[in-house]
Amino acid sequence: MALTKLQFRPGVNRETTSYTNEGGWFDMDKVRFRFGFAEKIGGWIKSSSTNFLGTCRALHPWVALDGSSYLGVGTHLKYYINEGGAYYDITPIRLITDAGDVTFSAVANTLSAGISIIEDIIPLTSSTGFPESGRIKIDSEIITYASVSGNNLIGCSRGQNGTTAATHTSSTAVTCATIIVTCADHGALDNDFVAFSAATTLGDAITADILNQQYQITYIISSSQFQIEARTVSTIASITGTGGLTPTYVFATTSDSGNGGASCIGTFQINTGLDTTIVGTGWGAGTWGREAWGSGTSLAVSGQTLRIWSHDNYGEDLIINVRDGGIYYWDRTSGLTVRAVSLSDLAGANAAPTIAKQVLVSDRDRHVIAFGCDSQTDPGIQDPLLIRFSDQENVLEWASTVNNTAGDLRIGSGSKIVTAVETRQQVIVFTDTSLHAMQYLGPPYTFGINSISESITIASPLSAIAVEDNVYWMGAEEFYVYGGAVQRLPCSVRDYVFSDINSDQLEKVTASTNTAFSEVWWFYPSASSSENDRYVVYNYQQQIWYYGNMSRTCWLDRGVTSDAVAASPDHYLYYQEVGLDDGSTTPSSAIAAYIESSQMDIGDGDQFVFMSRLIPDLTFRNSTADSPQAVMTLQVRNFPGGNYLASNSNTVTKTASVPVEQFTEQVFLRLRGRSFAFKISSDEVGVAWRLGSPRVDIRPDGRR
Repeated sequence: MALTKLQFRPGVNRETTSYTNEGGWFDMDKVRFRFGFAEKIGGWIKSSSTNFLGTCRALHPWVALDGSSYLGVGTHLKYYINEGGAYYDITPIRLITDAGDVTFSAVANTLSAGISIIEDIIPLTSSTGFPESGRIKIDSEIITYASVSGNNLIGCSRGQNGTTAATHTSSTAVTCATIIVTCADHGALDNDFVAFSAATTLGDAITADILNQQYQITYIISSSQFQIEARTVSTIASITGTGGLTPTYVFATTSDSGNGGASCIGTFQINTGLDTTIVGTGWGAGTWGREAWGSGTSLAVSGQTLRIWSHDNYGEDLIINVRDGGIYYWDRTSGLTVRAVSLSDLAGANAAPTIAKQVLVSDRDRHVIAFGCDSQTDPGIQDPLLIRFSDQENVLEWASTVNNTAGDLRIGSGSKIVTAVETRQQVIVFTDTSLHAMQYLGPPYTFGINSISESITIASPLSAIAVEDNVYWMGAEEFYVYGGAVQRLPCSVRDYVFSDINSDQLEKVTASTNTAFSEVWWFYPSASSSENDRYVVYNYQQQIWYYGNMSRTCWLDRGVTSDAVAASPDHYLYYQEVGLDDGSTTPSSAIAAYIESSQMDIGDGDQFVFMSRLIPDLTFRNSTADSPQAVMTLQVRNFPGGNYLASNSNTVTKTASVPVEQFTEQVFLRLRGRSFAFKISSDEVGVAWRLGSPRVDIRPDGRR
């Protein structure tokens, strides 16, 4: 029999059928290519044991003059600065009330009748003062309810917060953890954060210490009232579990009849955003042909879009912007316990924009640039196509005069600026339909802008990334690169990606680089997911594509940080390409990785093949397991549309001990079919592998 070398083209091809793609790879997960050969990707570990609150979609690193390293972390609920693994909340403040503008109301009562363990209606002697929905306690059982009807609490969920549903007798006390807060024109939204100070006790269980802390608003009743859930004294940071609040609730008694005194102050942070886009339907919106014929397209509801931050360091300081919101400044000299403040409120600020889609600092010329902002003459009125820039080396001066370099530009195509990406020579500006290059010219014009293309799309504000002077991005149905001219990237997995992507959540698509491996990564939500759960990779050195499954909401390449850093929906930051395993669990768990070839046959497929021996070629270099192993599988079938056949010994477990260069010499098998496919996989802790060129003993065989 003749030994046949199994060599495959690098990259994955899903644009053709498996049978047509003979000699290539067809499916994979958590595998990359190095020098044309497949290998398992690196692992990840938590950057610290501390998590953040909310879903992170923005990371920005910088180093101060004294060598201190900082990492800006923007979530849909907060903005943090991470230093040394600790998170410092610098979320800007929107409103500080006058003393006495905030009052509280708590309530408690008794059961008017006994209830069983399955009762979902709680009868009260009187429901007066009970909020429309809330959290109560009867004996030791905690119960949530959805609404109030007469003297009944209805839509009850029994045995909450680790308690057990029980029977309760008539006249038993019903205490309530839900506090109604009255504050005229508070301007808050559900899930906003507010801190109270100078409040006094309500009379019993709800003490001053319990009131005077930071709370997340659970429900907006009206423009003058909202609800909170009273809890034991603790910081927001100390009660964050897996991205959510896990407090120990405190329940008011009938003696908590006060209002918190006449001096209470409420400090409201800026409104929180959404961690997912809310969509509606309509005609004439979005890309032609996006939805089925005869149906309206999905489109984001105004004011219900994803919370996205942009940020950049100005020297040692930090400039941050809430997309379609305010621009804020954090002064390092103020310390990590001081919040960012509105740029326009800084002493000496002149005509600074108050709303924008994005900000960045032009590294070459030291201008702060605001995209999709308000004009100098119409402050507060956002122009989605307007670009303004500050005076050179002066973040405070935005009024254009003959004596400075401040000014503005307006793009003439498209309906809004989507994003801007800085390269070494220029700033590339994307609208929803066009691409432009913004370049520093110097006085008197400061910046010029040229149209590059009038027929492009871009998936999201986060879907473009610069690699040296090239910009790569994901469009609505294509991948693109700009390196002096716009080109569509030939993509061997295009249909695979765009046929299984959640188009309603395109804003979540995020691009990143992994320059150690010459890769551009895009994370995106699959059609069945509302959050990023898949990735697609373009290796620009080898010009190949591959993909896999991984949940990451943003990714920061190594540079300022020694390792790549990524944010996960589990509200932790991870160092990527570190170790060999999945560090999201304790202890670390295995990463399941595999790659499978397309089908192969002899000649034109007119003969059956018989395989009797496999000679592996595999290295386990860098493995930490005592006996690293992978599984090689040969599968045969008779027709392209048929199932793989059950055969004797068609799976080979390849095991090697340290040193890993000691290989299994050969494995004998008996396989027969018209075509066959090769697969290698691993799901053990401490395993790294790289595939070489295995050999198979193969010969033509008869039909019978």
